[in-house]
Amino acid sequence: MGRESSPSDVEIKISRDNVIHPLGVASSSTLHAVDYRPVRKWFPWLVPFFVAVNIITFAVTMYINNCPKSSESCVARFLGRFSFQPFKDNPLLGPASPALQKMGALEVSKVVQEHQAWRLFTCIWLHAGIFHLLANMLSLLFIGIRLEQEFGFVRIGLIYILSGFGGSLLSSLFIKSNISVGASGALFGLLGAMLSELITNWTIYANKCAALTTLVLIIVINLAVGILPHVDNFAHIGGFVSGFLLGFVFLIRPQFGWVSRKNIPPGYVAASVKSKHKTYQYVLWLIAMVLLIIGFTVGLVMLFRGVNGNDHCSWCHYLSCVPTSRWKCQEESVSCSSLQSSNRLDLTCQNNGRTNSYLYSNASEAQIQELCRELCS
Repeated sequence: MGRESSPSDVEIKISRDNVIHPLGVASSSTLHAVDYRPVRKWFPWLVPFFVAVNIITFAVTMYINNCPKSSESCVARFLGRFSFQPFKDNPLLGPASPALQKMGALEVSKVVQEHQAWRLFTCIWLHAGIFHLLANMLSLLFIGIRLEQEFGFVRIGLIYILSGFGGSLLSSLFIKSNISVGASGALFGLLGAMLSELITNWTIYANKCAALTTLVLIIVINLAVGILPHVDNFAHIGGFVSGFLLGFVFLIRPQFGWVSRKNIPPGYVAASVKSKHKTYQYVLWLIAMVLLIIGFTVGLVMLFRGVNGNDHCSWCHYLSCVPTSRWKCQEESVSCSSLQSSNRLDLTCQNNGRTNSYLYSNASEAQIQELCRELCS
């Protein structure tokens, strides 16, 4: 999209990458710098670095998990300590829950009672399995690299981490019994930031409605997947809302026609310079900043006071899972009978009759409960 110019102006075009290109000059003596502003493209290194950190963290988790020590039916046993839990324990090809807990999975009881608030951040670098990791990292590369090229590593890095924190915070207010891991909240934050960036910079885009429709459709489809069981849609929603607000704060662009004085090329005569941003951009920035501060503050206070969000919102659980004839959302209480002999632990699930043996010499009560939950699932 380009604005109309008089015969003495520089004729311009905007390509698909939003870079402004001069096409022709009517006068070599008097040029208006207001029509020229180079757009900087950043080299994307932070997003690939995030992907590498997630992969390394998953490898470390698998090393700590050490499946052969606790099970005789590991998948890909030739990998040794890096082999995966049996499919019946983890169909995503990954570690057992105790390993994720050691690495910093989001567990509300530890965050509140043991003051391990760092789990609100560490959980976004952990993944439940190879399939989980692959899906998230491909999405991060697809979405994140373009955003980092456009806006730089500082702003995109802040949006990613703060959105992940927002997702963890909302999840911890509504999901109290299960652990939660994954970068999905941070990824939804990037999607939310893309939407708010389109809104706040509305005047500089061509094909606005098509871009908005496509983006909203992608977001709705991904949020709809979250109503399936065993998917933490509260993390998705919290990350999306956080990223949406952060986009108004960090991804604001100067309006078309503005140029900073330092970018005026030699020989150009600066015409009247418009304000850098439009009024509505400042208003959206202020509203978003206030809502972010209030939201994070209230959420943290509610979390550490032990507030259960479900007690104040009777229908909110449907945002994360909608029960149907094919699946249930409420977890049934499980119980197991255990038999410990030397370095072997035998468990039998009383709910489904399934039996399994684990290589544990002195399993703690917490370990037995976690193994029982996996066995009965």
